[in-house]
Amino acid sequence: MKRRIFLTGALALPALSQPALAAFEVSRSREEWRAMLTKAEFQVMREEGTERAFTSPLNDEKRAGSFLCKGCDLPLYSSKHKFDSGTGWPSFWQALPNAIETKPDRKLFVTRTECHCRRCGSHMGHIFDDGPAPTGKRHCINGIAMTFRPA
Repeated sequence: MKRRIFLTGALALPALSQPALAAFEVSRSREEWRAMLTKAEFQVMREEGTERAFTSPLNDEKRAGSFLCKGCDLPLYSSKHKFDSGTGWPSFWQALPNAIETKPDRKLFVTRTECHCRRCGSHMGHIFDDGPAPTGKRHCINGIAMTFRPA
């Protein structure tokens, strides 16, 4: 076996071992998603990209209310669970019940926990183990993937 073929196959293994996302309650074609989202929103929400740090106005949102999925309006996070992580992305120590689902993300040669909207599958961000009490979790979320509804 040629070395190049072996390496190409070995690099593809992490992607192949990731579980496929299930069918979602809200489902659209790629064309429908592209029509309703900006190019940047599509790249983050449908292609699992990341917005630049400190670019989302939701990072500085301090009013009482809910953060909703931009793809389907499902409430994902409460302002009660938001904190300033200093990372440049909206951060929360927990999601609302039955709002997000997770899967392993092995794209950077290290396994991270990716989170997405449980209703439409839109990529939200990642969950890390360096958050505040009581959960110790930091949901590091792309603000471009959400809207805010004041209480």
